Amino acid sequence: MSTRWRMKGSVLHVFAHSHSGNASKIHLSTAMMNKDGQDQRFQMTFHVEEGDVLLREFLHAKGISRRTLTATKYEGGHISVNGIERNVRHPLQIGDLVVVHFPPEQPSAGLRAEEGELAILYEDEAFIIVDKPAGQSTIPSRDHPTGTVANLVAGKFARERLPATVHVVTRLDRDTSGLLCIAKNRHIHHLLSEQMMASGFHREYNAVVEGWPELDRFVINQPLGRKEGSIIERVVRQDGQYARTDVEVLRRLQRNGQNFALVKLVLHTGRTHQIRVHMQWKGHPLSGDDLYGGSTEMIGRQALHCATLGFTNPLTGTYQLFNSDLPFDMQYMISQTL
Repeated sequence: MSTRWRMKGSVLHVFAHSHSGNASKIHLSTAMMNKDGQDQRFQMTFHVEEGDVLLREFLHAKGISRRTLTATKYEGGHISVNGIERNVRHPLQIGDLVVVHFPPEQPSAGLRAEEGELAILYEDEAFIIVDKPAGQSTIPSRDHPTGTVANLVAGKFARERLPATVHVVTRLDRDTSGLLCIAKNRHIHHLLSEQMMASGFHREYNAVVEGWPELDRFVINQPLGRKEGSIIERVVRQDGQYARTDVEVLRRLQRNGQNFALVKLVLHTGRTHQIRVHMQWKGHPLSGDDLYGGSTEMIGRQALHCATLGFTNPLTGTYQLFNSDLPFDMQYMISQTL
C-alpha cells in the first residue's frame, strides 16, 4: 500500500492506495477547538466501497471496537453519514462517507503537565515516537512522580491545546534508553496494542552482556513471573507468563581478560524486565545491571537500548520503521573493550 499526504487547513488528508488499485480516502484531524475556533477533535472518515452493510458492522471491520462506539455515543462524540448524524443501525450504501468524531479525552487527573525537553523522533495525528534517555522514567511513580516522559508529553499537549491523553504503547525501564511509542487517543492505543498482541510490532534492542554466548544466534523461550518476596524482581518460573527473546551476537569484546558481547535482541513478548531476566538466566547478565547480577564497573546502568520500533501505521496502513543510535555511554563502553 502507498500513501499520498496533503494538508488542507488543519486537516491532514491521507489517500491510501491498495495493491489492487482501489483507493480509500481517510480524513484525519485532532482535538477540539484551536485558537481560530476550529474543531480539533480526532476524526476518521471512511469512504464506503461496498453497500448493504450496517454502520456498526462497517466500523467494526475498520477496527473500531464496541467500547469505542459506546464512548463515542455517550462521551461527546458522534457518527455521521454524508453529514447527517446516524446511529449504528443505519444501513450504508456504496459511496457513503462515514465520519467518526471521537469524544474529547480528559487528561488524567494524576498526571501533571510539565515543560521540558523531549527528543521527538516522529509525530503525526495519531502517535509520537520519543527517544528517551537513560535515567528518565516513562510514567510517574511514587519514587519519581515528575519529570517523566508522560509528564512532558502531557505538557506538550496542553501547550498545543490538544484534548489528547497520554497512552503509552511501549514503555521502557527508567535506566533503559531508546525508543518508545505514545498514542494520542485510546482508539489508536487499542489498534497498536492489537498489533502487538498479534506479533505485528517489531521491537529490537541492543545490549552489552557479560561473557561470550556459546552460539551466535539463539532463542530464549522461558516463562517469567515475580520473584518470591519481591515486588520488583522477575525470574524464570514454569508457572509464569510465556516470554520469547531472539538473540544475535553482533560483536565479541574483551577488556583486561574479561569477555563481553554486543548483542541484538528482538522481543516477541513484552514482559517486565524480559531481556534482563532472560540474559541472566542464560548466564550472561547485562553489564551495569546490578539487580540481575551485572557489574557496574564499566557502566552505571543496564547497558540496554531500544534501537528499533516497527509497525503498521493504523491510519495509513503503511509499515513504518524507526531507529535510534546507541547513546554515548554505551558507545564509550564498547570503545573501551576493543
